[in-house]
Amino acid sequence: MLPRPLAHKRVVVTRPEGQAASLCALLSDAGAVPIRFPVIRLLPTANTGLLQEAVSHLEDYDWVVFTSTNGVRFAFESMQGPWPATAKTAVIGPATGRALQRRGVRVDYMPTEYRAERIADGIAGRRILLLRAQGARPALRHILQSRGVQVREVAAYRTTANRPSPSAWDAVAAGVDVITFTSASTAGSYATLQGTDAGGAVVACIGPVTADAAATLGFAVKVVAEQYTTVGLVDALKRYYGPTAY
Repeated sequence: MLPRPLAHKRVVVTRPEGQAASLCALLSDAGAVPIRFPVIRLLPTANTGLLQEAVSHLEDYDWVVFTSTNGVRFAFESMQGPWPATAKTAVIGPATGRALQRRGVRVDYMPTEYRAERIADGIAGRRILLLRAQGARPALRHILQSRGVQVREVAAYRTTANRPSPSAWDAVAAGVDVITFTSASTAGSYATLQGTDAGGAVVACIGPVTADAAATLGFAVKVVAEQYTTVGLVDALKRYYGPTAY
């Protein structure tokens, strides 16, 4: 039996409370010790009326685009009626797709590379609605607008910094081997709380967009997932620590 490459590795999970369970489970299955250190919180936007108005007129759009499971969650919390049959959906990746499917909505397009810009490769129409985080990167919107598409972007939710519990601080202070970031916002909030000196810990990111954001802040990123999912992130860590296990 091959040794588990992540056995006993102490891995910081910076995802918000309520969204860390899947990554923690994957790490535990790989033999690691996940340390929950939620550095962000997800909240409704200040103007929830805009989102409510947008989701009440989904039939006006050729495509509705989601770039996170959080966008799906907040959008559906604002909906009053069923999903209109005329509105096609595009998602950034499989987790977002599953979030839609659990709500009975078909996914019409998902890019093979799970990043927002690639969504533009598979959608076309007169009017497109983007339901994303407040302050999301503008690249996708700019690509679509350059093609003459009428794009409306509505913030479905916002992220804000979170201060972890004293026990979480104690667990990190006791020493960690890996710090994981699954979004630019987790990297930014962690930097505010702890600085960018990882103290010898391996900094691992879910994809190149997050890695670029972390590097810009000053983190020395050593691991970047090839598949931009939590499974891909854990697989990348396994390869980093024990390529013979593959």
